[in-house]
Amino acid sequence: MGEPRAVLVHRATEFQALMVEHGTRGKAAFFLKSRGRDLEAALRRHALQERALKEVLGALPGRWRRAKVERSDLDRFLFEPEDVVVAVGQDGLVANASKYLDGQAVVGVNPDPERNAGVLVRHAPERAAEVIRLAAARRARLEPRTMVEVAVDDGQSLLALNELFVGHRSHQSARYDLRLGDRSVHQVSSGLIVATGTGSTGWASSIHRACGSRIQLPSPCDPTLAFFVREAWPGPGCDAEVVEGALPDGVSLCITSRMGEGGVVFGDGIEADRIELRWGQSIQVRRAGRTLNLAA
Repeated sequence: MGEPRAVLVHRATEFQALMVEHGTRGKAAFFLKSRGRDLEAALRRHALQERALKEVLGALPGRWRRAKVERSDLDRFLFEPEDVVVAVGQDGLVANASKYLDGQAVVGVNPDPERNAGVLVRHAPERAAEVIRLAAARRARLEPRTMVEVAVDDGQSLLALNELFVGHRSHQSARYDLRLGDRSVHQVSSGLIVATGTGSTGWASSIHRACGSRIQLPSPCDPTLAFFVREAWPGPGCDAEVVEGALPDGVSLCITSRMGEGGVVFGDGIEADRIELRWGQSIQVRRAGRTLNLAA
């Protein structure tokens, strides 16, 4: 086995995005000022991100191989089985990277704890080096975070760490048949989500609280999934009772699209990376066969 490779995953900062769009600091500052904001805040966050990346890279042993990949390039990057993946940024960055991984250890580094919750990026830059070395030596304590998968009847599939959304790509109502076990119903709703334990602190938690749900949300490593139907319409021939439930390991939720056009499924809020659902097309949503191995 060769030297370890650390892969730093990051995303462009707001300041970098502003410079791409406006070209100069002056133009970027004018744009932000016209909207009641100032450039200094974006510069501070940019500096924190750059400092964290520099600190992590500088702490790696000199003999190690290393690579950097921006979030938008994840779908074109080839991860190696023995990589240690270091996500430097917000919690969502770990979710973005998760579907491209298959067993690699992931170390989340939080460059800005005042703004980032740190649920998945829980390590400070100055303390991350030791965790990265332990991960490379296969001695780090890893949490096997459950993921959710959708399998389409035409062979397409999609993974997510937090949740999958099934519905219409616009604000139109979604029409579909839902089957769970022996029960099959037709629904018209604002779509539905199927969440993991990791996702239970986000979108699923909001729905759970707003609807006064009585089901227990799964914990991050629990193989159980939870599903929630959003605003089911109790019209003629439409079910508005099967609106939430738990999916134990090995149990799938089957959904058949009754939308002539606009049906979609996407994961972790990334609408651009979606699967289009045609009329009559069926999907199975279930626990994924792989997990995200997050360094604790």
